[in-house]
Amino acid sequence: MTDLFTAPPGAQEGLPATSPHPRSRNPRVSRSRRARRRRRQGRSFIVLLVTFGLVAGAGYLVWQQKDMLLAFENPIEAKDYPGPGTDDVTVEIGEGATGFDMAERLYDAGVVASKDAFVKAFDENPDAAGIRPGTRDMLTEMKASDAVALLAKNEMADLRVTIPEGFTVAQTIERLASVSGIPVADFRDALDDPDSIGLPEQAGGNAEGWLYPQTYPVDPEEESAADVLRRMVRNTVRELDERDVPPGEREDLLVKASLVEREGRIAQDRPKIARAIENRLEDDIKLQIDASLAYGLDKPGTELTNADKDADTPYNLERHVGLPPGPIANPSAASIDAVLAPADGNWKFWVTVNLDTGETKFAETYAEHQKNVAELRQWQADHG
Repeated sequence: MTDLFTAPPGAQEGLPATSPHPRSRNPRVSRSRRARRRRRQGRSFIVLLVTFGLVAGAGYLVWQQKDMLLAFENPIEAKDYPGPGTDDVTVEIGEGATGFDMAERLYDAGVVASKDAFVKAFDENPDAAGIRPGTRDMLTEMKASDAVALLAKNEMADLRVTIPEGFTVAQTIERLASVSGIPVADFRDALDDPDSIGLPEQAGGNAEGWLYPQTYPVDPEEESAADVLRRMVRNTVRELDERDVPPGEREDLLVKASLVEREGRIAQDRPKIARAIENRLEDDIKLQIDASLAYGLDKPGTELTNADKDADTPYNLERHVGLPPGPIANPSAASIDAVLAPADGNWKFWVTVNLDTGETKFAETYAEHQKNVAELRQWQADHG
């Protein structure tokens, strides 16, 4: 094999090389060099392509980032209501609530149009940091900045307690205590002092029937248990005054109205029940009202048994003729009106034949009543 670094044959004597192409003096060497050049050129092309790709990719990222930065600098304005607001709504701000927590609560209540609008307004209001927990009266569809400003005033909503129609005194004070935080013992002490709650003399010291059922605002920091009960008694007196009921007739009226309240599930039935009670009283027939017996035994009417009908209590109208010694619940205005204006009819019996709907049927005779009772028994059998 010829040394690549020596002269070609014939060059030693000054003779020309035998090959007409000096670069092709060794074909194998030339092919090797050309292959290396092609590989170098291929690698250079690949590097160029990769470099171009990297530059293009970087440019795209810069372009994309530019759009993101522009979007950040010019964000789409959060949805907001123009205000001032529409319907009343109560919102509870919890202990330790953040601006985001408040935003979510107000958005869910329909107060603000978006959480983002509230958070932005919250951050821009220096008084927002002083918002305290509690219940607030607000409006739906408020402008976010107005909502924050209203919360920052820290004007708490009145605490409200709803006393349903037909509640007894015991149920009433339990509800008052649980919502207001005023101890049950304070209400019991007030009931033991009838003068402190303004109970009329004709009530005989018993507040049953005299605590008017409705929704009451209560301020436990400013009001005592006696103050709250006094307002309830005053509302009952007002209802009776508006109907011109003489003081001497008020207790009996409330007794009858309480019986109607507990027996009449449907409003249009109450005047008919009131008439049936009057018809029985006129004929000296026992009222046989289970609700009175249940009240005397301090148990739900649904838990009465046949044995209870022999119970020795003045509220057992299975044994005693006439009215019970006092009201058995706090009646509504509708039941009071039913007693004052009973329907016309000769009914002496009534029974609820559908315990789901409250459908009640009335009868003039015992035989007709028994048919209605059979209908109730069938309904009970069909519904387990």
